[in-house]
Amino acid sequence: MSGLREAVVGARRIVVKVGSSSISGENAGQIDPLVDALSAAHARGAEVVLVSSGAIATGMPHLRLDARPTDLATQQAAAAVGQNVLIYRYQNSLARYDIVAGQVLLTAGDLENPTHRSNAQRAMERLLGLRILPIVNENDTVATHEIRFGDNDRLAALVSELVQADLLVLLSDVDALYTRPPQEPGAERIDRVPVDDDLSGVELGDIGAAGVGTGGAGTKIAAAKHAAKAGIPVLLASTGNVREALAGEATGTWFEERPRA
Repeated sequence: MSGLREAVVGARRIVVKVGSSSISGENAGQIDPLVDALSAAHARGAEVVLVSSGAIATGMPHLRLDARPTDLATQQAAAAVGQNVLIYRYQNSLARYDIVAGQVLLTAGDLENPTHRSNAQRAMERLLGLRILPIVNENDTVATHEIRFGDNDRLAALVSELVQADLLVLLSDVDALYTRPPQEPGAERIDRVPVDDDLSGVELGDIGAAGVGTGGAGTKIAAAKHAAKAGIPVLLASTGNVREALAGEATGTWFEERPRA
């Protein structure tokens, strides 16, 4: 993984995506270590954008729900409550470093509509110029099935394009991409994925805990390939290794980017 440290540490603008299972429920304590790593990148001058899932999962206990709701209205209600709690937790942690968070809620329609896309891009640029750390999530309270991104891995890739990021980091519960689910015999870790590799020989399993998230290995690969083809390198790593990932240490799976025109 030669050159990884230089590419990561030298990245001027970084988008980091974290999933529901990594920062909600019994894993809510992982927010502080995540913020520690984001703040270290911020301190060296990088502009950092966090794409965070977790609104619905965070809101569920406050609605006395034991499982993720299946109907849209209850999902929206849980998101409305959970997004408030989630942002509070992030801001409370970021305050240790005198960093202010800015909440940005988007739907797929916002990035498909040229006017809305331009507005979102302008707002993000201003936030980053003010050294605010934008925290992006799908606007679950208003998004219907027809205008959803589908998962925040895709959202993270699209946000990376929107802000012309130098690096996208996709965090999950697994430390890297493997040739088959890592718990299965014969699974081999993949350190690097060339931009033209379709990964046809990879047997996909889930990345992330079942029940609270919507993404899996397939969504992360699709998002990584999308960003890489747009000229943005991608690092897939575990949330537990986020410090090492953002410090440029040899961890995770590196998706090589297509040279920008």
